[in-house]
Amino acid sequence: MAPAVPQPRAATMFAPGAGPQPDPAGDRHQRRIRSFQPRRSRVTQAQRQALERLWPRWGIEIDGLSRLDLRALFSGRPVVLEVGFGMGEATAEMAAADPDTGILAADVHTPGQGNLLRLAEERGLDNVRVANGDAVLLLREMLAPGPALAGVRVFFPDPWPKSRHHKRRIIQPEFVELAASRMAPGALLHCATDWEPYAERMLEVLTASPSLRNAVPGGGFAAARAAGRPATRFERQGLAKGHVVHDLLFRRLP
Repeated sequence: MAPAVPQPRAATMFAPGAGPQPDPAGDRHQRRIRSFQPRRSRVTQAQRQALERLWPRWGIEIDGLSRLDLRALFSGRPVVLEVGFGMGEATAEMAAADPDTGILAADVHTPGQGNLLRLAEERGLDNVRVANGDAVLLLREMLAPGPALAGVRVFFPDPWPKSRHHKRRIIQPEFVELAASRMAPGALLHCATDWEPYAERMLEVLTASPSLRNAVPGGGFAAARAAGRPATRFERQGLAKGHVVHDLLFRRLP
């Protein structure tokens, strides 16, 4: 990959429609406590070129202005929503391993968006679309209630470890019920974290959901890294620090 070079922020890097915008929803929708904060990593030349080349075709702005036609976007494939994908390596690996499933990958990290598009092009993956913005807004405003999604993945979200920041964690009852309302019966909500207190809280929230049931026999966490989930960069970093990784698998009830 080309070395990182100084680049303008996304606010001035791309014209509307030509690349991800810094805040696609603006003030058009009710503000909420956000579970993410944009990171200010530099964009490499390769990432920028991928965005310039591929965003008009494979990029989606989460602006809340219209409903997404997932069947048209993914040529009729079942679609999994991935909330937060980092630099996209694991997402590309999952897309390559399951070309008959579409992956709608949502994040706000411009370098990661460019890297995932670059990987998708290099590997000939036509089942990946990159969405820029808040996944909650995407679920709430851009997907109609009903069985739109074959699954939702939330791998290694920010644990917001300080007590005063716990309200920013994405796995909250409101998010879980919103996601479930867009999932087909039997669809899998798959979460993973290496932060033990957050894992316990995730299990508590998911178990309490009236819309989901634990897919792990006997309940609790999966015994090992769930099949089909590649090791992510965040996972390797956590394991290097001695953290224990927990996978949580919950299916949408009929």
